[in-house]
Amino acid sequence: MKLTNQYWDNRYKQQQTGWDIGYISTPLKDYFDQLTNKRLKILIPGAGKGWEAEYLFKKGFTNTFMLDYSEEAIMALKYRFPDFPESNLICDDFFNHKNTYDMIVEQTFFCSLHPSQRVDYVESLASMLNPGGKVVGVLFSQLFDKEGPPFGGTKNEYIKLFERYFDIKVMDTAYNSIIPRQGQELFINLIKLV
Repeated sequence: MKLTNQYWDNRYKQQQTGWDIGYISTPLKDYFDQLTNKRLKILIPGAGKGWEAEYLFKKGFTNTFMLDYSEEAIMALKYRFPDFPESNLICDDFFNHKNTYDMIVEQTFFCSLHPSQRVDYVESLASMLNPGGKVVGVLFSQLFDKEGPPFGGTKNEYIKLFERYFDIKVMDTAYNSIIPRQGQELFINLIKLV
């Protein structure tokens, strides 16, 4: 099955959005609360309904951009939070996007991609980051019983995937995941290699 923008739009229309917890992910909220540089240019790919984008924007990180393949997802944020700038909402395929950022936030986007796309994903992340830029977020540290999405994986697999382009500062089990995901998420903080 090809995961087109129509596929994702239909998931939103049919309310089949099990990845959407209805608020910002706790590991990301706790990380964002430590940030002080409000000038950071931040991208959230596969941002869904934009809970993380809304949170960052309300905290003064006005250079935050939300990218999603689904117009339905983007409309959900626009409806809920009309103050989010239209110019910071990008409806496109991640792999077509050609801008640069200081930080890219990973929150249930990686697991939506077929494993055959993971090398391209990591290369794209590296090309989109400014020197010293980072990827922060969470990855599922489990394999799923059924064909995805979501597509899972293991810490060892992820290390091999990212280490060519990134200094892996943190890739550990998140201590503050929501209850249904406790012990199943790795918090990542990856810095682009020069």
